[in-house]
Amino acid sequence: MEADLMRRLLPQDEFPKWLEGFLPGIPRDGSGDWLAIGIVMDPTDGKLVHLDGVNLSRAWNLENIALALPESDSRRASLLAAGKIHAEAGLANVSAEHYEGSHWLASFATYLVSQRGQQD
Repeated sequence: MEADLMRRLLPQDEFPKWLEGFLPGIPRDGSGDWLAIGIVMDPTDGKLVHLDGVNLSRAWNLENIALALPESDSRRASLLAAGKIHAEAGLANVSAEHYEGSHWLASFATYLVSQRGQQD
């Protein structure tokens, strides 16, 4: 979230350098497994299902951050790959039968699939 905020605040040409200092460990090889997803072991636990919200929020922000980088930036592929993994994990539970998550996860999913904020 902090990196996505800075993407919106910094001039476009300054953001890549700032990101390097803030998150120097972003892979440059296109891998997506560098940022672990939250795993909800019990979808009826109202606290644990927040991990699905974290997955959706991360996916949304990772995609926004990646698309703010120049196309030639080798971190883009890894940001997008991690975002895809998080999106799949979170979206899988948006319409789950359990009220604990299904009643609010759709709002996070809407930001992700509508690409909210990419043009900010």
